[in-house]
Amino acid sequence: MGRIRVAVVDDDGLIRDGLGAILETHDDIEFVGAAGDGETGVELCRRANPDVVLMDVRMPGVDGVAATARIRAEQPQIKVIILTTFDDADYIRGAIDAGAEGYILKSSAADAIVESVRAVHRGTTVLQTEIARRLAGVRRDSAGSEGGASGHGTPSIDALGLAPREAEILTLIAEGLSNKEIAGRLNLSDGTVRNYVSEMLVKLDVRDRTQLAILYYRSL
Repeated sequence: MGRIRVAVVDDDGLIRDGLGAILETHDDIEFVGAAGDGETGVELCRRANPDVVLMDVRMPGVDGVAATARIRAEQPQIKVIILTTFDDADYIRGAIDAGAEGYILKSSAADAIVESVRAVHRGTTVLQTEIARRLAGVRRDSAGSEGGASGHGTPSIDALGLAPREAEILTLIAEGLSNKEIAGRLNLSDGTVRNYVSEMLVKLDVRDRTQLAILYYRSL
C-alpha cells in the first residue's frame, strides 16, 4: 500500500512548517505541500491530489470552511481534517456541513494528529471529545437564549426516525459522553446503552459512534 499523501493549509507559517516536519518523520506518510490560505489550498489540492488535508479554519480570504466545501465538491475522494481551537464552534459546524471527516484541536499532541490522519484515511470519522462537548455547550447556550429548548427530541432529530430513547442517547453521544456515562445519566445498564448504539448504527447506516455524533450535528 502506498504512503498517505497529506497537505497542510494554515495561515501560520510556524504551524505549516511544524506539521510538515512532523509528517515527514513517518514512513507511511508523504507530505505533499502546504498553503497559507483557502484559495491556495484548493489550488494545491488540484495540483497535488492529496489523500488527506489538515485544514485551518480561520484564514484570510477564503477560510477553511469554504475551502473544504470546494475541495469536497471538486475532489470528493480527498478527506479533510479541520484544525481548530475551542473558540471555533461556528466554524466547526460549518465544516461539518461542508463534509470534513475530522475535527481536532490545534493543541493536540503530534502523535494524536498523525493518528487522526491515519484514521481518516482508513475511513473513520474523527471528532475529539473536547470539541463535541464545546459544540454541545454552544448549542445549549443558543437554545436557552431562544426560549429554553432542551435539545432532546427536537423536530430535526425526530426526522431521523429514531425512538425517543434513541434520540436521547444520540444527543448524549454528540455531547461526547461515553456509553458508561450515558448509562449513568439515564439510569440504564452499559449493555442496554451498547444495544441502543448498535441498533442506531444499523438504522442510520453509519460506521461508528463518532459518525453518529456528526450526523446529529448535521441534522441541527
